[in-house]
Amino acid sequence: MPGRKHSKKRDAILELIRSSKAHPPAKWVYERLKPRFPGLSQGTVYRNINILLEEGELASAGVINGEERFDGEFRPHSHAICRRCGTIMDLPAKKVMEIFVNSPAIIPGFTIDIRNTVFYGLCTECTSDSENPTDVNPTDVNPTDVNPTDANPRCSKEITALGR
Repeated sequence: MPGRKHSKKRDAILELIRSSKAHPPAKWVYERLKPRFPGLSQGTVYRNINILLEEGELASAGVINGEERFDGEFRPHSHAICRRCGTIMDLPAKKVMEIFVNSPAIIPGFTIDIRNTVFYGLCTECTSDSENPTDVNPTDVNPTDVNPTDANPRCSKEITALGR
């Protein structure tokens, strides 16, 4: 937005989210930047993330484990989200097209401008976890309300990076 004051904190927030493949929540961003900016508050992080969302510099990846997660990747892609641990994986548009090649999205009387595709399932670590076999019935789970206490502690570098 023209006239908006330049902010080193906003630049750092954007850089951190864009450099992460973990689709981090605001709290994670705050915890990583607090040592670099001792006067940083959670409110400042939330306000600046909202500005970056409004300006189109970031996108929301959705609410996982009760926290909104953010995405700095703007190449066309979809997400695959683990119902158990909340890992979010980027799926390039080419991969999504491979999935939908035999079932095009055609809706009579409707022109699709944008399609936001999210796949829910179990990541490799949660699928192979012998202590917690696939015991989750997909019809019993609200994918946006994964319980963090059910998360597999061995699951994904990205979740570990988020402090899960």
